[in-house]
Amino acid sequence: MLIVDDERDMAETLARILQGGGYETIIETNSVKALALVEQEQPDLVLTDLRMPGLDGMGLLEEMRKRPRDIPVIMLTAYASIESAVEAMKRGATDYLAKPVDPEELLMKVEKALAWNRLVEENRYLREQVEGQDRYGEIIGQHPALQEILRMVEKVAPTDTRVLLIGESGTGKDLIARTIHRRSLRHDAPFFAINCGALTESLLEAELFGYERGAFTGAVTTKKGIFEAAKGGTLFLDEISETSLAFQTKLLRVVETGEFFRVGSTRPLQADVRLISATNRDLKKACAEGRFREDLFYRLSVVQIHLPPLRERVEDIPLLVAHFLALHSRQLKKKVRGIHPEAMAALTRYSWPGNIRELENVIERAVIMAEPG
Repeated sequence: MLIVDDERDMAETLARILQGGGYETIIETNSVKALALVEQEQPDLVLTDLRMPGLDGMGLLEEMRKRPRDIPVIMLTAYASIESAVEAMKRGATDYLAKPVDPEELLMKVEKALAWNRLVEENRYLREQVEGQDRYGEIIGQHPALQEILRMVEKVAPTDTRVLLIGESGTGKDLIARTIHRRSLRHDAPFFAINCGALTESLLEAELFGYERGAFTGAVTTKKGIFEAAKGGTLFLDEISETSLAFQTKLLRVVETGEFFRVGSTRPLQADVRLISATNRDLKKACAEGRFREDLFYRLSVVQIHLPPLRERVEDIPLLVAHFLALHSRQLKKKVRGIHPEAMAALTRYSWPGNIRELENVIERAVIMAEPG
């Protein structure tokens, strides 16, 4: 909880009430600095005074509503009035409290705001799942190699077996991972995907394992990692080959013991996730060269699924083109009747180094540029 009040005594009183209710709190007396804290810490709720020098509570609320995440805000003021309450709610405040604050009322309104926000987040998650399913649709293609992949997916999905997806960038490894999750016994739990090659080692550890307050500079609160957030679900580790040996050792411990530690903690936590990994490199070669732990490789690759590049399944290109044409025509609200035979022939002759992702980008651009009629 982030408490914003230029009167420190009042802020500390509110903090004690919330801490008594089992909540962690951060106090900030400067509303401009509080806005930076909102960006940095992503609190579950903000409790802010209405009347403050500089950026007042209304201004803070308006700035927060420009951000993508909809954090609940409870507005406080000693100048209680129906007008200010209505105005705060109009501008997006979740609730409103008058000073002096009644502790029971405060805790009740905080719990109500958090419950409402959980409902909003769950609805957003469900909407993203539906949109994600619509975005990817079914796996498109008739090539024998793709049909064999689908047979393997059907066999491996109901188990908790760890799977390694191998294929060039853009071949659909993320789609296969999501399909395995959707057809697994864990389909009602979260699916998390993380690109190991896009994060530094320290940031990757913080994202996956979480961290304790004070574990490093800027860690002003305890934060759960993906291993906790994905409990009962699936974690997709893309570009696993780009991780360091030190990180691989920590991941191996999770795989072998089912336990992990938040950064800065010595208390083990239980991991209940299914791991699906992916790489576009030769991991056996990386093991031989000492760049990847051989024991981790065998742990992660109980089942290996090789995804062919698009140039090896040319007969699937017309099917993929039709799928992406329909998808982006619908999304862009444009009526595109089809594609000229000469254009289709050119698409089938091209080698597609970026694979399916590159093909989709080309079709999306073509739909955007298509003239009406």
